Amino acid sequence: MQVLMRPWGAMHYRIDGPEDGLPVVFANSLGTDLRLWDAVLPLLPGIRAIRYDKRGHGLSDSGGPVSIADLAEDAAALTEATGGPAVFVGLSIGGMIGQALAARRPELLRALVLSNTAPRMGAPEIWAARIAAVRAGGVASIADAVMERWFAPPFRATPALHPWRNMLARCDAQGYIAACEAIAAADLTEAAASLRLPALVIAGDQDGSSPPDLVRGTADLIPGADFHVIPGAGHLPCVETPAAWAALLAPFLQDHAR
Repeated sequence: MQVLMRPWGAMHYRIDGPEDGLPVVFANSLGTDLRLWDAVLPLLPGIRAIRYDKRGHGLSDSGGPVSIADLAEDAAALTEATGGPAVFVGLSIGGMIGQALAARRPELLRALVLSNTAPRMGAPEIWAARIAAVRAGGVASIADAVMERWFAPPFRATPALHPWRNMLARCDAQGYIAACEAIAAADLTEAAASLRLPALVIAGDQDGSSPPDLVRGTADLIPGADFHVIPGAGHLPCVETPAAWAALLAPFLQDHAR
């Protein structure tokens, strides 16, 4: 296992693929770990995939209260430590991290992929209610409701749902709450509008957390951004429709490989 020491503790990461492949940093969604990308990496041959667990998730330390800017600093440190510049791929809160990173440290990025994300995600009172529920009953108490927002009904009807529910339910409560607080406090509209690097923006038409129109608004802020909606996909299309998601990503990565 690979670890990058940060001021707040140990950040777990993993690198797969050829040493001379295109560096691609993947940032996970709220409540998931670096296994989020397992199904799509075999569909993206030739890249040097750099995956990590953000604070309070997976095998990384918790690190206490955090902001999106703090999480972007972690992503910058990882990108530098693994040789950057890289293409940054972020989903949900990972996409918020990508927006902040690209605005603050554009020299570290070749291009940006924003999946199922926006500069602002959800009203503060919605996040306050979720945080209160987790404090009262743990992350497991909200797992079923989150699954409905994450996945379309056909996927939820299959056994494939259970590992994802378990991953969420076993997430560290304090780490989850800290990430929720970071999302609730973030408004990256100005940061997104300042971006001038190549960008691919992806939505799922069944996404209950970041609906397509919200994600489309993100693409509209970034000059020249490509926008695509995946039919039948919810909030985690890299899990639910990996072939369709990778089919959008692969040519974009090829265009920006050198």
